[in-house]
Amino acid sequence: MLFFVARRLLYLVPVLIAVSVLTFVIASLLPGDLAYVILGDQATPENVAALRHDMGLDQPIWLRYLGWLWHILQGDFGRSFRTGQTVLQAVSERVPISFELMILAELIGLAIGVPLAIACAAKAGSAFDRFMTGSAFGMLSVPTFLSAILLIYLFAVELRLLPATGYVPFTEDPVANLRFMVLPALTLGLAEWPGIMRVLRSDMIAALQEDYIALAMAKGLKPSRILFVHALKPSSLTLVTITGINIGRLIGGAVIVESIFALPGIGRLLVGAIYTRDLIILQGVVLLVAAGFVIMNFVVDMLYALLDPRIRHGHA
Repeated sequence: MLFFVARRLLYLVPVLIAVSVLTFVIASLLPGDLAYVILGDQATPENVAALRHDMGLDQPIWLRYLGWLWHILQGDFGRSFRTGQTVLQAVSERVPISFELMILAELIGLAIGVPLAIACAAKAGSAFDRFMTGSAFGMLSVPTFLSAILLIYLFAVELRLLPATGYVPFTEDPVANLRFMVLPALTLGLAEWPGIMRVLRSDMIAALQEDYIALAMAKGLKPSRILFVHALKPSSLTLVTITGINIGRLIGGAVIVESIFALPGIGRLLVGAIYTRDLIILQGVVLLVAAGFVIMNFVVDMLYALLDPRIRHGHA
């Protein structure tokens, strides 16, 4: 197991380096001159040249990348030229909000997708199975922003049950916090359950056709025990992988959802950095989010190896 973990950690190094290179290059190739953005009305040729020299913008891009990476390795992700706030401070203030949103969305997706997958697998080929499979395909075609608008209109405008925008910290008022988070989390959760249902349904249908299921039926075990223990347990390994993959989808969806529902999370921070051309914040946040996604996938690999010994022993 230690050798498996060490090998996976070794694989992370080139991935993280590639992520840092892409993050720096893409941000550096954005149109416009950062020195002009920072100086504003004081952007005289002399001031621009002086600022470009101070920030190292007159150096080759590979040299700027090495200097930026060296500061990153020392824990210095830079400081916003507009707010004066460091990248780590800005991210640490907003990560709990985005993390809560993603956890709630994933729980909603699992709460909807898993029961439907079990029901469809138990009645494979039935009218209910065909209807839910078609509904899942339909939900996959609905964009996140459209779901958000429809939910706001239904629950905030017509029924007036939930607030449309805003945020209250959980430490101040847990009930108000959950009221503000329901619609954003439901918006993302509705986009997650179709994938969960489809994959788990397929795995459970395949598991129900295995010989050990026929043996369990021949021994007279209850259908519910066969379904929930003998079929669901091995099929649920896929849920671990899906959960890790969904993190990237949730981060992408959070950019839109947080903007629509006015949640001060990582998504809104990224959008604000793009609009204001705050390159330091943009580079730092993108790098931290991408690195977090890579590390999350590493954790999922470790969990998968613990659940299935064949993986860590190289026999799967």
